[in-house]
Amino acid sequence: MMTTIDFSPLYRSTVGFDRLASLVDSAAQLNQNSAGYPPYNIEKIEDNRYGVTLAVAGFTDADIDITTEAGVLTVRGRQASDDSQNRQYLHQGIANRSFERKFQLADHVEVSGANLANGLLTIDLVKEVPEALKPKKISIGTSERPALKAAS
Repeated sequence: MMTTIDFSPLYRSTVGFDRLASLVDSAAQLNQNSAGYPPYNIEKIEDNRYGVTLAVAGFTDADIDITTEAGVLTVRGRQASDDSQNRQYLHQGIANRSFERKFQLADHVEVSGANLANGLLTIDLVKEVPEALKPKKISIGTSERPALKAAS
């Protein structure tokens, strides 16, 4: 059951936060659509560096597609050959199924690399704020004003 949030009181007293409402809505939808597979971690490595690690046992780098579009990181996994139909499992606990996992990225967060080792896919993210948006120190100049002459 999905709970909806009414943002109309927020709109009455703020300007420019309409993106927040759509961000919350999309995050709720992303969370519902991904049924917990594959499991993942999100970690903050440094102030402007993050990592997303997905457990993708059985997948090779050729089976995984990583894309970013409109602030959404999408990781898709599709295994090329499925020979499980020819096998008779007594217990099948390894999920060899296709997946799609999406992550909403903050402004200026970009993928800087990805690595697959020991069944773990690690995606490196970095937040690079453009120079134009960084805080600037404004220097205050001093100037000598000419002294006002007294009326004679």
